[in-house]
Amino acid sequence: MERHLKHASAALKRLSSALDKYDEAKADIAALSDYYGSDLWKQDFADDEAGLLPKNLKRGVLAEDSIWNVLEAYRELQERTKR
Repeated sequence: MERHLKHASAALKRLSSALDKYDEAKADIAALSDYYGSDLWKQDFADDEAGLLPKNLKRGVLAEDSIWNVLEAYRELQERTKR
């Protein structure tokens, strides 16, 4: 039982820390959700395609899969935490 107690205690501490970070990320997730597919995103994408953005600019948000993957992972976590 000591082993169970130690394992459960450590797991709950890690989960609590992870949930704190998750809560902090919710504003970022909401911003990405609003941006993805918006007129601004479409314009940024078109500007990138036209070579109008600086070459050294990071473009992760312009790769459709990057934002979609984050939003899908968020939806999956929301489902998991409903249980």
